[in-house]
Amino acid sequence: MNAIVINVGNTNIRFGLFQNDVCQNSWIINTKPYRTRDELYVQFLMLYQTYAVNIETIDRLIVGSVVPQLTHDIVSALEKIHRPKALKTILVDRSTPSVVRAKSKQMGTDIYANLVAAHTLYPGGKKIILDFGTALTASCVDENGETLGVIIAPGIITALNSLIGQTAQLPEIELVKPKTVLGLDTVSCMQSGMVYGYLGMVEGFIDRINEEVKDFCKVIATGGVSHVYKPLTTKIDVADRLHTLKGLYFLGKNA
Repeated sequence: MNAIVINVGNTNIRFGLFQNDVCQNSWIINTKPYRTRDELYVQFLMLYQTYAVNIETIDRLIVGSVVPQLTHDIVSALEKIHRPKALKTILVDRSTPSVVRAKSKQMGTDIYANLVAAHTLYPGGKKIILDFGTALTASCVDENGETLGVIIAPGIITALNSLIGQTAQLPEIELVKPKTVLGLDTVSCMQSGMVYGYLGMVEGFIDRINEEVKDFCKVIATGGVSHVYKPLTTKIDVADRLHTLKGLYFLGKNA
């Protein structure tokens, strides 16, 4: 089966081209500013051409969204592109049946997809999924697909933008590991705060969750800046930017 999978997040929209359960290609566009259906249609067509997507070979369209005001237009643009095969979009969310029990009716589609991907890809034992997105989330699932709980905190980029926006003299910075923990200039001081401050938060989440569930969970990191934090700690086992996308694929595969 060949599928186009789209994860509509608050900051980015990530696309994935799946062939036989493997994501062969992936690309990202910004969520904002919001676009009309016609603008999305043109942009999607250009991206299809750029990444050599053969419309005739696509069997399934899968969309997961946490931005309701964009969902309808994205679905409409997609179905217009795939009109020759009359493909209908499969919208997945926390109510989509799977091997994972979501428990809460308030659970976001992205968190649910993270749990599904972790349970499917790493069977056996408990898993923690850290999603470094607009929000920083830590979700936990056990070996039977039971959701054990979720933590939500402000995302790194969200916090950084707030810091810069609310101060008169702090500049925009690149989110990279500084040479030293103690900075001697404004940029390195901010980098240390954002990198090591959030690293301490993440490691604290992992330790406290392990203590609460009385186990040592496998830890998977995903999201836009997960690659910054994975090399800095031994507590993260796997970094996979496509983890959420894979979860949406598994949810929509048999829907």
